[in-house]
Amino acid sequence: MPSHLFADRPAQPPEPGSVDALISQTRRLRGEVDAVRRDTIVDEDDAQGRWQRALCDLAVHQLDDLGRHLGQLKEGLPAGHALDGSGEDAAVADPAGPEAQQTRIGSAEWDLLTDEVNWSEELFQIFGRSPEAGPIPLDELGSSLFSEDQPLLTSMVTACLVDGKPIDGEFRIVRADGLVRTLHMRGEPVLDSDGCTASMWAVFRDVSELRRSQRAVRESGDSLQRRREIAQTEHRLAVELQEAVLPPWRGSLRLPHHTTGALDVAAHYLPAATSALIGGDWYDALELPDGRSLLTVGDLTGHGVTAASGMAMMLGALRGMAMAGIDPGPLMGWLNQLLETSAQPALGSAVCCRYDPARRVLSWAQAGHPAPLLFRGGSGRALRPPEGVLLGATSGAAYGQAEERLEPGDVLVLHTDALTPRSIEFGRADGTERLLALAPRFSAARSAQDCVRMVVEEFGVGEREDDACVLVARVGG
Repeated sequence: MPSHLFADRPAQPPEPGSVDALISQTRRLRGEVDAVRRDTIVDEDDAQGRWQRALCDLAVHQLDDLGRHLGQLKEGLPAGHALDGSGEDAAVADPAGPEAQQTRIGSAEWDLLTDEVNWSEELFQIFGRSPEAGPIPLDELGSSLFSEDQPLLTSMVTACLVDGKPIDGEFRIVRADGLVRTLHMRGEPVLDSDGCTASMWAVFRDVSELRRSQRAVRESGDSLQRRREIAQTEHRLAVELQEAVLPPWRGSLRLPHHTTGALDVAAHYLPAATSALIGGDWYDALELPDGRSLLTVGDLTGHGVTAASGMAMMLGALRGMAMAGIDPGPLMGWLNQLLETSAQPALGSAVCCRYDPARRVLSWAQAGHPAPLLFRGGSGRALRPPEGVLLGATSGAAYGQAEERLEPGDVLVLHTDALTPRSIEFGRADGTERLLALAPRFSAARSAQDCVRMVVEEFGVGEREDDACVLVARVGG
């Protein structure tokens, strides 16, 4: 609304066609944004979705205001182009439908010489005041405001009337019907021929919905940021916990030391493509007090700190029971009982092997886990698994134990489930076949580390949906 101070300057009316074009563009854009808003799924636990929905709501409110302003602009055009409140033009001017037809802009003028007050019909509606009750005098306007907002209005009006400064500020009012609205007020003094303030005009805009949408965007954005910070913290803790629990050795490991028939062991952890998906996969190899060796890999369901802490609990218990001399079969039974009674129940799969270098015999048990693969003489096969269900799946489960005699040069591969993931192109059996197809290359390998490198080259390329572990043990002569 142009200031009365410059009313003597003729305004250049906009071209009707250009206004119509802007109204059509606004209407089309509003429809497209509203379609995006309707397609946005809002979930109480989805901070990202709530933030996106709040942004859409804010954009719709702003486009509603733009459409209304353009409609008012068109109504002010010369006769013959004005809207009559019906037909296609009316529909274009109100692209948002019934919600956009709510009055949000009104004007007022207070004459300081005659005390005459003029309010537009829209301003009565904004204040929830009947026209019969008359407009509110300037010195009584503050009575409608929140008490904490009254000093702001007083200072703005005083600066306008005394110093000639324009008014531009927001405050909250309590309407006669009890509704609270947020208004944006802009105004200027009108000077007489002597340069004294004769009156003051103002435009009031109801920005309640706009501010509510902005607040929703801000709050949902803050919530999203907090969740991201929490996720980053949990990810860091999960990584630190995983690094603290998994074996510290890198490269090849010889078990047991200085013994014929010892194992050359190497392992590798393959992370998921999404760094947040730190899972409960583990691998380990260690020398036992009686000269035998422990080999194990396993996986707990879930991701993050919960999965990593559960993995730490399971691997610690497994190491302790192995060091105490408990056989692989009974050891799995105790792990099942531990997982069943833990504070955070989960499911897990594992394979536990104990190797006797003096006899070159591998004793092993499994719990719903892929069987170890044995490579010998350029060919490979999966060991026949003994009985064993997933850890934590059933109470009092019994776990069988099998034995396999190994020979010098044999290569044993243990891996977690996600190393050969199912996909549209490949099933689990296809992944195992791809591993077994590496047999000729394993027979030519000089170390377990070389074999691990071959597995990583075959399965570590591209993005992974889940993390995985692989452990290779090569029998010495």
